[in-house]
Amino acid sequence: MQDLYYEATGRRKESTARVRLAFGEGKRVVNGKPMAQYFGRESLMMLIEKPLKMTGTRDRFDIYARVRGGGISGQAGAVQLALARALLEFDEDFHAEFRKAGLLTRDSRQHERMKCGLAKRRKRFQFSKR
Repeated sequence: MQDLYYEATGRRKESTARVRLAFGEGKRVVNGKPMAQYFGRESLMMLIEKPLKMTGTRDRFDIYARVRGGGISGQAGAVQLALARALLEFDEDFHAEFRKAGLLTRDSRQHERMKCGLAKRRKRFQFSKR
């Protein structure tokens, strides 16, 4: 029996995304809004749809995503990772292609902590001799 949907989780910076893929006509919903309305920028939409474009499954699945935390750039990266993982559940043959493109590796970079005595994370106050 074929699964009704495929589910996966992705993280990036402070964002966490849970994506559910269901067979359909290509509807994309993020937190109850259309994906284009939620993210707004075309570059983020291209980033998210990269796994679908690589596999040729663009209009085959409906995408439902729940995203929490961080900003929209981190959220888009989290959705991309979750989408790639969900597509792997659908078909394991995509693994080599995704791995080569770097879609299965979580970007572990986090923001740097604030240090005391500095203006920002690394920026120092201007030195004044007198």
